[in-house]
Amino acid sequence: MKKLAVAFAAGLGFMGMAHAAGYGVIDMQRVVENSTYLKQQNDSLQQAVKPSAARVEQLNKDIQDLQNKAATAKPAEVQQLKTQYEAKVKEINSLEQNIQQRVQSTSQATGQTFTTRVQQAAEQLRKENNLDFVLNKNSALAYDAKNDLTDKMIQKVNAMK
Repeated sequence: MKKLAVAFAAGLGFMGMAHAAGYGVIDMQRVVENSTYLKQQNDSLQQAVKPSAARVEQLNKDIQDLQNKAATAKPAEVQQLKTQYEAKVKEINSLEQNIQQRVQSTSQATGQTFTTRVQQAAEQLRKENNLDFVLNKNSALAYDAKNDLTDKMIQKVNAMK
């Protein structure tokens, strides 16, 4: 009876080994660095905030000019320069706040979309390669380089629309 139990346990172990499909690893840093989607979103965001950033730069120059004028201005002109200064500072603050909000909301939406794409690509790779799981390379202490699916992941993520 004991021999039968040992044989049965060995058989279960063998069946478990036959089922183990394996794993794949992804270098997420490389996926991020090579993402055409992230590059496009970044370029688009830069273009969207460029006019506001240029306006902030011009306002800063204007403020510097006002400060230089105030140093040599007559007392009657100082109040007018101070009013102009305050208006420009207020506009800068408003523009910077708008830029920050735009960057934050765009970054959040981009991150969510990118995460969804990565998850979909990982699931596709897992199924295509008959894997049990796909790991982030940074989560694995050691792995066989033959299990690296990073290049395939980059292709899949970049192909998604």
